[in-house]
Amino acid sequence: MVAPGRIGPNAITRVAEVLAQDPRRGAIFAEAGIARHLLAPPDRMVEEGDVTRLHAALRARLGVPQARAVGRRAGEATAAYLLAHRIPRPMQAVLRVLPGVLASRVLMAAIGRHSWTFAGTARFSCDAGNPTIVRLAGCALCRGARSDGPLCDFYGGCLDALFRHLVSPRARAVQVACAAAGDTCCAFRIGW
Repeated sequence: MVAPGRIGPNAITRVAEVLAQDPRRGAIFAEAGIARHLLAPPDRMVEEGDVTRLHAALRARLGVPQARAVGRRAGEATAAYLLAHRIPRPMQAVLRVLPGVLASRVLMAAIGRHSWTFAGTARFSCDAGNPTIVRLAGCALCRGARSDGPLCDFYGGCLDALFRHLVSPRARAVQVACAAAGDTCCAFRIGW
């Protein structure tokens, strides 16, 4: 038997924060089967199925455009958390003074080493440079979903904020492929 994949708690706690004033928050978390995370926010890795169901419930209860906006804001909040608590300040200072392409390579090497914390069982790959391309095959955010366009704004928002802060203030992350839209993987293009 294969153990279920796990993802860092930010994929749930930051969504809860973004929805803090939304009266539908409890119903969304209940529909996802994770109401317990509102009572006791997780501080350890969570089952990736919890994250998949949360994003499906967001789309079902809020509609795709609003769910995407919530995902993006939660991703940006995750980046702020990583910058405040996980990426050492000396490393941040070094990345900000490096040429963008080199900073992208260093940042993506670090993200790749820690991809297990946000990708779960998805396969992470990237091509660093300008642009940087990030791919997740088997992405938990849109697993089982069908859409005409991208759905993985949580990752896009996080990548966008990290690259703007650490690589170039002109950086922009755009999702260019999504498994929910029939693509082979979810992919993000980050250019500056």
